[in-house]
Amino acid sequence: MSARAPRETSLLPGLRGKGAGATGYLLAIMLFVMTVTGAAGLALANGSRLVAAASAGDYVVQLPGGADEADALARFVAAQPGVTEATAVPRAEVDALLARWLGPAAREADLPLPALVEVRVEGRATALEAALADRYPGAGLAAQAETLAPLLGALRAVALAGLGLVLAIALAAAAAVVLATRAALAANRATIATLHGMGATDGQVARQFDRRIARDALSGGTLGSLLAILLLFAVSRSGGASLSFLVGGARLIDAGDLALLFLLPPLAASIAYVVARATILRDLHRQP
Repeated sequence: MSARAPRETSLLPGLRGKGAGATGYLLAIMLFVMTVTGAAGLALANGSRLVAAASAGDYVVQLPGGADEADALARFVAAQPGVTEATAVPRAEVDALLARWLGPAAREADLPLPALVEVRVEGRATALEAALADRYPGAGLAAQAETLAPLLGALRAVALAGLGLVLAIALAAAAAVVLATRAALAANRATIATLHGMGATDGQVARQFDRRIARDALSGGTLGSLLAILLLFAVSRSGGASLSFLVGGARLIDAGDLALLFLLPPLAASIAYVVARATILRDLHRQP
């Protein structure tokens, strides 16, 4: 079997040549875009999941006009069941936060500043909410998860859009394989007729094309994915386009995600093989 394949391939001069053909170069570009887009989508999905998990038990207690009672409020909150941590936000930080919105006028306005306490709760915060309503009726309890919900929703939507873009590129790659296969068939129409005249079956003729197209797709796809991964590595090393500051420096792309990205070239080659073979057999069956 190993000696037969070279003789069959050499019967079609239109498929000769070293290195990847035009199909390989086209798929290299597509796999580059697919890998970058897929990595970005995975990073956004992982980031939204990690942020949601990290903020699940985080709350902020707000007491309007009670900046002077921040320490007492923090001690009261820390004594409640289920509270594992309660930290009063320093007044200097509250002033700085207000100055971002009002500018220098914030210092001159002498506004009543609220008391802010960052709280970490295990389980539900029902007991804490009831205790605050009894001792500090004007205090409010805000969940960080609710505050971050619009951001997390946007991240998940962009991640889904990235997945849709990857699927769209995959469909475009399949269409490119169909066009390349039909062009190769048209360029070798006379040779194919001669092979049929000698008794070759459609399956034997199809083997002249599909394996070469699969090899081109694998070599081009591998090149495109490797370049994309190198680019992503350089971006991660430079610290750009990262959400790690939201998740305590956790990695947004783990080993499982990298393995999934490395599977793209062989997957693209498999799809190219199946699409090319189906296209060839369908076109050969239509020939008189």
